[in-house]
Amino acid sequence: MCAKTIETQDITYDSLLQGNRDWVKDMIDNDPAFFDKLSAGQSPPVLWIGCSDSRVPANQITNTKPGDVFVHRNIANVVVHTDMNLLSVLDYSINVLKVKHVIVCGHYGCGGVKAALGNKQVGIIDNWLRNIRDVYRTHEREMSTIKDEDQRFDRLVELNAIEGASNVMNTSIVQSAWANGQELAVHAWVYSLKTGLIKDLKVTSTGLDDVAAAFKVS
Repeated sequence: MCAKTIETQDITYDSLLQGNRDWVKDMIDNDPAFFDKLSAGQSPPVLWIGCSDSRVPANQITNTKPGDVFVHRNIANVVVHTDMNLLSVLDYSINVLKVKHVIVCGHYGCGGVKAALGNKQVGIIDNWLRNIRDVYRTHEREMSTIKDEDQRFDRLVELNAIEGASNVMNTSIVQSAWANGQELAVHAWVYSLKTGLIKDLKVTSTGLDDVAAAFKVS
C-alpha cells in the first residue's frame, strides 16, 4: 500500500510532513520491521544515473523499494569526467556498495537536451549543456540526416544516454573493478513520459574488452 497521493497544486510545506507520516504508517502497517531492516544498512545492486526531472523517479518507474537503487541525478543525466560529485558516487557505489549494474537513464522530452539543441542563452546552465552539444557534434553526421525535429530531439536524448554510459565505462573506477574481476555491467536506457515504459538502448558493457584502446588505463 502506498501513501495517499497529493495533487501537485495542493502540496504545501505542512502537507509534505503529513505525507511523510502517512507513508511511515503505511510502511509499518505492511511490514512492522520495515525501518529496522532499512536502517541496518544498504546493499543496492544498482546505481542509477538519471535526470533531475521530477517526473522520472528511479524507484517508482522500476517498481523497486527504498534500499534497492543508489541514485545520482543531474540536469539531463550528463556524465563527464570532471564531475567530482558523480565520480564520488560512482566510486562509492562500485568499491563500497559493490553494485552490479550502473544504468544511465535519459528520458524523452528532456528540457536540458531540448535547450542544448537550440541557440538561446539560458544562463549558467549553458556551460553544463555544452556537454550535450559535444554529443551532438560527435554524432553530427547521423543527426544531420534526421529532418523531423521531434525525431532529432528523441535521438539526441538516446545518444546522450549512450555517451553517458560510455563515459562511465571509460572511468578508471569501472576499469579497475573489471580488472579485479568484479561483476559489473554498464547500461544505457531511455524512459518515456508518455508511456511510462523504459527503452533498453542495447549498449551494455561488461568488461575491459568493451573499452576503446584510447581510454584504457592500467
